[in-house]
Amino acid sequence: MSNLKDYYFDLPENLIAQNPADKRDESRLMLIDRKNNKTVHKNFYNIIDYLNKGDVLVINESKVFPARLIGERINPLPAAGGHGNPPLQRIEFLLLENKGGDIWEIIMKPGRKGKKDAVFSFGNGKIKAKVLQSLDNGNKLVEFEYDKYNGGVNSRNAGVGVPYTGFFDILDEIGKIPLPPYIRESEVKVNAKERYQTVYAKEDKKGSSAAPTAGLHFTSELLNLLKAKGVIICPITLHVGLGTFRPVKTENISEHKMHEEYYNISESGADEITKAKLENRRVIAVGTTSCRTLEGNFAKYGKITACEDRTDIFIYGDYKFNITDALITNFHLPESTLLMLVSAFYTRENILEAYKTAVENKYRFFSFGDAMMIL
Repeated sequence: MSNLKDYYFDLPENLIAQNPADKRDESRLMLIDRKNNKTVHKNFYNIIDYLNKGDVLVINESKVFPARLIGERINPLPAAGGHGNPPLQRIEFLLLENKGGDIWEIIMKPGRKGKKDAVFSFGNGKIKAKVLQSLDNGNKLVEFEYDKYNGGVNSRNAGVGVPYTGFFDILDEIGKIPLPPYIRESEVKVNAKERYQTVYAKEDKKGSSAAPTAGLHFTSELLNLLKAKGVIICPITLHVGLGTFRPVKTENISEHKMHEEYYNISESGADEITKAKLENRRVIAVGTTSCRTLEGNFAKYGKITACEDRTDIFIYGDYKFNITDALITNFHLPESTLLMLVSAFYTRENILEAYKTAVENKYRFFSFGDAMMIL
């Protein structure tokens, strides 16, 4: 199917999870057996019963960074004859991607305030930013300025007068986690910096603007039990951009241009996955991000290849999966590219039927919601 409306389903608003389960692996799990066309309902911790010795579980180690900054525009002095400075104007930055050095592509709200050479201040002046240009997509290119020497100890460097090797140190202090638009910040009762993050998230110079949410269900204890069973945990990295929330605006979905994201597959990871495929052992992707990394890498190189690269692969319709044998995922937005990927892995009709069942059984949807495993 190539029509956008074919991926629509009705979702009661009260099923959009505003908070995660009390314990990560106590969320619910819908398990779908494609071969036998059978669905069972479990808790996520039961997933251990469906993973076997020798399976390769591919997890996305990307860490969500506090990419949301709230500050003020630094206004120029008034023209001659003016009386005092005008009031500071509240502004919000959402950091998307580092373009080298201290230059970032961002989303600015309100965007009309982001004229070229406008200067903004965050955290009482701990960071300043100057607009370099407006991009065709409506985003801004800005350059940040901050004290490169902290004169003491910070979270990543110890010592006196050592350089700030990471702009991220300041973000850790004054930035906020950019929760998805369907989560109302006022209703969140958990520490978002902890719970909107996988337990295996790894520090990186880039980072994600949104969580690889299928991995949020795993606890360290569950991962240790899986390892003890002989399941091979294989980390990769794909930094999730906010394009993951960008709606498809073309009625013919084949005309949709997918956003591009950075990924990294290590030599050991590539070897582990390649060996599993040669030995007919399952490769199980934790989340659409891991799946897109595997399939995008194979599509470009014809085999799983260790590299740092970018992918804009768009998986939908009758796409043939070359690497992914099973998929762990959350329940996704209507008409989203994530729903299209999951539909391609089973079929559109079967996935929409599964979603109907999920609604009837009051599964919780989206980032803080419940999980699905498709075998």
